[in-house]
Amino acid sequence: MSVVFLHSVLIYLGFLSTLIHLSINGNSRHFEVSELSVTQLVAMLGLEGKRLALERNGEIVPRSQFAQTLLASGDQLEIVGAVGGG
Repeated sequence: MSVVFLHSVLIYLGFLSTLIHLSINGNSRHFEVSELSVTQLVAMLGLEGKRLALERNGEIVPRSQFAQTLLASGDQLEIVGAVGGG
């Protein structure tokens, strides 16, 4: 059994976590998780329920795809919130 396979199995089973490095609006952030979806990231950042747009590596991620979109180390994100006013 290869070390890489064993490591992957341990992460999958929750015995190990990985460190995901992201750039969010130009700031480096690190998350110690085995996987991270856009929905989970939005919750971790306290942005749930807010009107926002999220771009991942130059591509807009539709809100309907937040839960299915998994982030990976090195992803560059831009998050913009809608501002109301008159």
